[in-house]
Amino acid sequence: MSDATRSGQPVSETADVVVVGGGPGGSTVATLLARSGHRVVQLEKESFPRYQIGESLLPSTIHGVCRLLGVDEKIKNAGFMHKRGGSFRWGKNPVPWNFLFAISPEFAGEGSYAYQVERMKFDQILLENAAEQGVDVRQRSRVNGTITDETGRVTGIRYVDADRVEHQIDAKFVVDASGNTTRLSKYAGGERIYSDFFQNVAVFGYFENGKRFPAPDSGNILCAAFDEGWMWYIPLSDTLTSVGAVISRDKAEHVLNAQEETLLHYVDRCEIVKDMLSDATRVTEGTYGEIRIRKDYSYANTQFWGNGMVLVGDAACFIDPVFSTGVHLATYSGVLAARSINSVLAGAMTEERAFTEFEGRYRREYAVFYEFLSAFYDMEQSEDSYFWKARKVTNFDRNDMTAFVSLVAGAYSGEQALTDPEQIIERFSASTAALTEAAERTGGMDTDSGQRMGHLFGTQVVRDVMEEMNAFQARGAVGTDGSEPPLLDGGLVPSADGLSWAEPAPATV
Repeated sequence: MSDATRSGQPVSETADVVVVGGGPGGSTVATLLARSGHRVVQLEKESFPRYQIGESLLPSTIHGVCRLLGVDEKIKNAGFMHKRGGSFRWGKNPVPWNFLFAISPEFAGEGSYAYQVERMKFDQILLENAAEQGVDVRQRSRVNGTITDETGRVTGIRYVDADRVEHQIDAKFVVDASGNTTRLSKYAGGERIYSDFFQNVAVFGYFENGKRFPAPDSGNILCAAFDEGWMWYIPLSDTLTSVGAVISRDKAEHVLNAQEETLLHYVDRCEIVKDMLSDATRVTEGTYGEIRIRKDYSYANTQFWGNGMVLVGDAACFIDPVFSTGVHLATYSGVLAARSINSVLAGAMTEERAFTEFEGRYRREYAVFYEFLSAFYDMEQSEDSYFWKARKVTNFDRNDMTAFVSLVAGAYSGEQALTDPEQIIERFSASTAALTEAAERTGGMDTDSGQRMGHLFGTQVVRDVMEEMNAFQARGAVGTDGSEPPLLDGGLVPSADGLSWAEPAPATV
């Protein structure tokens, strides 16, 4: 026992960065900081494996971030359910329409799928990988305060370990990756603003022996709208299914006192999910035996960084579960945060310069999804809803189908995207016509509903999402030499190793 422990004083130590939270965002930023040679302490209040919602992932996370972190093979060998795309029963049409990540034979390789994951297993893989790559990971460590200087800057963290010993870690930066229940985000200097539009409540549980779509689409996520909201149906294994109902807050007064009755009521209200669960039984024991609720989950902080504090993942913002963007935003923001912290600690640029890039890119990603999802919800589950209105008013060309696929995939990925990124970016720009032609041969998308989708996703906001995701995926672990143009006006570009920021190369005449 140390002298500090015997005297009742906190155990004091120093680090370059303290990361609070052991989820995907925290493990991403911690790993990339440690890889750059910094001393990083990652604090997680629970003991892994632990339960977490958010099981449906995007290809950008699997083939981009996981590759960057060096866990792609572990993820591949974990036995997770393959997700080739998704199925939607949205509007009055009783027949689901599908999207596939692989809409042409050319992209039937590494980037054509994602996974449905048990977050207990997925998050543990990322956390263990962080420890293997040099992060000082400490579980069962509950943060109970910050250390600040006379200017109000956060200069460290106080926490209590599993043995109830108090610790104090002085650090140059603190990353808040502690999720939607964070108590630290306020130290960045802003406040949480809840969405006026996405005022929803989710109630969810787990079932055994639910039905599956016919192979090879048996791993698809199903999102099914009904009169009062929509439901997700996520196959986590051959037998285990995550099922949740998302309803507006003004229709959910009874949820808190009758969780199971509420969930089963909405299952009964949603015909396709009711049919999928007709032979299923709800899990009532163990980790998956609890009916859970999430409410007031759509928000964004007014500041994502400040005063020595950096917010990533749900600590900064969250939109809505319909297109499974939560883990994507968390891991993507972790990459951006690591680049900014690495740049500042290396003395390459000021905090203002580095973190303006972090916040600008992060907010841009959040904003395009927010705008897109707002439009997606603006339909009231009727035939003259958003899909149909978009087709009639805009008459967008079917070429824009590729924008939708890029959006819901989160990336344009594969081995070649990481080994020859410039060629992949050029190839993507030239392949729109080929992809659109191939889309006509994709199951579920050459229907009347598929044509509506092609018109629907032809907006500039989707093209913006596509552009950034594809560029991010293509850079992968190799980054850029600074010759590419910055994403933001007057902004920065990734360094050659992808771990920090660089000033863009001067324009040539």
